[in-house]
Amino acid sequence: MTVRRLTATRFTATAAAALVLALGATACGSDGGTDAKSSSSPAAPGTGAATGGTSAAGVPKATGAITVFAAASLKETFTELGKKFEAANPGAKVTFNFGGSSALATSINSGAPADVFAAASPATMKTVTDAGGATGEPKTFVRNTLAIAVPKGNPKHFAGLADLAAPGVKVALCAKEVPCGAAALTALKAANVNLTPVTLEQDVKGALTKVELGEVDASLVYRTDVKADAAKIDGVEFPEAAKAVNDYPIAALAKAPNKDGAAAFVAYIQSSEAQQVLTAAGFQAP
Repeated sequence: MTVRRLTATRFTATAAAALVLALGATACGSDGGTDAKSSSSPAAPGTGAATGGTSAAGVPKATGAITVFAAASLKETFTELGKKFEAANPGAKVTFNFGGSSALATSINSGAPADVFAAASPATMKTVTDAGGATGEPKTFVRNTLAIAVPKGNPKHFAGLADLAAPGVKVALCAKEVPCGAAALTALKAANVNLTPVTLEQDVKGALTKVELGEVDASLVYRTDVKADAAKIDGVEFPEAAKAVNDYPIAALAKAPNKDGAAAFVAYIQSSEAQQVLTAAGFQAP
């Protein structure tokens, strides 16, 4: 549209109004292009894209394959959340690799293809961020504490950490490099308890399985794992657990094959819907 130049003497109120309308129409056309471009950016937690929906601004849903490396203690909740995310995003497919956070971090730093990393401690996440493997600042999305896992009925009547050091008691711990192992050592130190485990496992599920199979009398695992396995084992709370709380950070990865999908999944995990699932499983809000 061509706007004729008007002299000051002929610039009437009517002409001014027409000019404003013409410029406004042109501006609207430009804004439309800007909105289309920005709609591909991941939304903040709580918006449509973060929960797998479409926001009022027309933010598109996530699509494509999304590979998530996540701490073993997140297996039950993330499996459920992955299905919810896919249901809200029919074009997306979430695949998980669960394991010890330290081993997952090593795999990521070695070039394993992944879009998202959810670790069970800031220390393991730091090994990835220090190597330049994460995009942006990792976000703590939940916290977790330890409990003593024992066979159903607690046949040895364990009441606290000191009981685990009694003669003849077989205990499984996570290896010290694994977040659950580091937390266990912190809790034992706080309780002034020294014990020698019969096995050191590479992730929390391994330590829990030893109790399920009757190979040990007890293991130190996360309270969320005790709750998830309540049909097979019981849990004993102890006060020193408050001294060994683990923060769980999550981050999109710098070399993510699906960067938009990674950002959308990270945002979804921080959404109110995901937080309800996580806290119901026994995790604490950050």
